[in-house]
Amino acid sequence: MAREALGKCPVCGQDTEVTTIYCNSCETRIEGHFALCRFCRLTEEQKSFIETFIKCRGNIKEVERELGISYPTVKSRLEDAANALGYAASQGYGSPESEKRLEILDRLENGLISVEEALDLLKS
Repeated sequence: MAREALGKCPVCGQDTEVTTIYCNSCETRIEGHFALCRFCRLTEEQKSFIETFIKCRGNIKEVERELGISYPTVKSRLEDAANALGYAASQGYGSPESEKRLEILDRLENGLISVEEALDLLKS
């Protein structure tokens, strides 16, 4: 059974590269320096999250249900995976203000506060 290539060195944590490609059928061997895909560098947790996200077709409510996590946690894990893939952080995400907004929206979505209360909290 084939094993997945390690995208990060288990000793130092730096990116790895493939130096040999081998065909089991014709026994051709190609040697060189080959970069791994960006997804190979994700942690197992990030890969699992991305798989669930795709399975749920990007529907955050479905991801929440599937993983049993809150809206802010889904957004945080999505941001973490995007950063690991080399995409710059989304504008303002991760700041205390954006975290506060996500928490307010999560409370609203879960029926813990009214729309009016959410609006007041968002304005302050």
